Amino acid sequence: MHYFVSAGEPSGDIHGHNLIKALRQKDPTARFSGFGGDQMRSVGCHLLYPLCNLSVMWFLRVFLNIITFLRLRSQATEFFQREKPDAVILIDFPGFHWHLAYRAKREGIPVFYFVPPQLWAWGAWRVQKMKDSVDCVLSALPFEHEWYLQNGVRSEFIGHPFYDNLEQKILDQDFLSRQKERPGRIVAILPGSRTQEVTRNFSDILDAACRVYREVPNTRFLVASYNDTQAEVARKKIIGRDLPIDVQVGRTSEIIESAECCIMVSGSVSLEVMYHLKPAVVVYRLSRIALRVGKAFMKVKYITLVNLLARKEIFPEFLTDHNAAIEISSIVTDWLTKPSSENSVTTQLAALKSEIAQSGACDRAANCIIGTLRENRIPETIIKNAA
Repeated sequence: MHYFVSAGEPSGDIHGHNLIKALRQKDPTARFSGFGGDQMRSVGCHLLYPLCNLSVMWFLRVFLNIITFLRLRSQATEFFQREKPDAVILIDFPGFHWHLAYRAKREGIPVFYFVPPQLWAWGAWRVQKMKDSVDCVLSALPFEHEWYLQNGVRSEFIGHPFYDNLEQKILDQDFLSRQKERPGRIVAILPGSRTQEVTRNFSDILDAACRVYREVPNTRFLVASYNDTQAEVARKKIIGRDLPIDVQVGRTSEIIESAECCIMVSGSVSLEVMYHLKPAVVVYRLSRIALRVGKAFMKVKYITLVNLLARKEIFPEFLTDHNAAIEISSIVTDWLTKPSSENSVTTQLAALKSEIAQSGACDRAANCIIGTLRENRIPETIIKNAA
């Protein structure tokens, strides 16, 4: 069996990595090609292009990279025609992936959407594209699954693959011990996995951290950077700040575990923060125009997955076009100085975690993909190792 897997963001690269492992366990002879990143490459996926390195969002940045996207679209089309993979598996990143889905379907290749775009939040008018171009949506969230079914799209609820990664992760105990031995109460800063998120939000987060430090002088801050480039951006912005702050790369899980609470940019990492039962303030700053456009399309009350799953605001969130440092620092200071306030949040997180934080999503996704291909009368000899 030959699978084409495409992920356009760092989180998608991780999900692709875990899904490839699950598929290979069921089909040891399977081959994998596609677009993605180092995580997918590490489990034997032949990358036609490292798409995760291009991770972009919002209209201007997409426009500036339009030539690259057009070239990759043509490359994928030629690959589908030449190689005829048995299935195309798309992971989030909807703008570009709509084109791949359309071209795969045109070539008669089954298409699966793993961690589908959040059309229920901002793009309900695109549901017809999903119906026309995708054979099965592998839904990560229970209300997402119901929404797709109500709109006539085939969906299988598999749970969120983020928890597969968390179940497998082994924390660096030496790092945790060193942090525990050092004086000071830790606040984690999680500035996002995209460089533009760090650039846009980090200064405001630092302003909030400075205010917290003035109110709670025994506080120190740990910054979880996704890569060295983003760490360098963060370190430059820290220069001149009177803060006990340290920037780390590849230590997100350990930093969350070490912290009492977090200041974070909105993203799937909120699920990990919930998993570790840590209160968090969520911020996402946009330009005034981008905020107006975004809110015009938003169909949900919250931007954070944890709040959407809870159907209430457990994590205070700020989708804003201005510096929200005063509001953010006030909440964090309250958690650090009033144990009852922090305990209220952790109690709610524990209840939500017990309800939804179930691993096995990638295994269920692999079963669904193989089962659907079998329904489409793929010859049994091709999938004999998949059972």
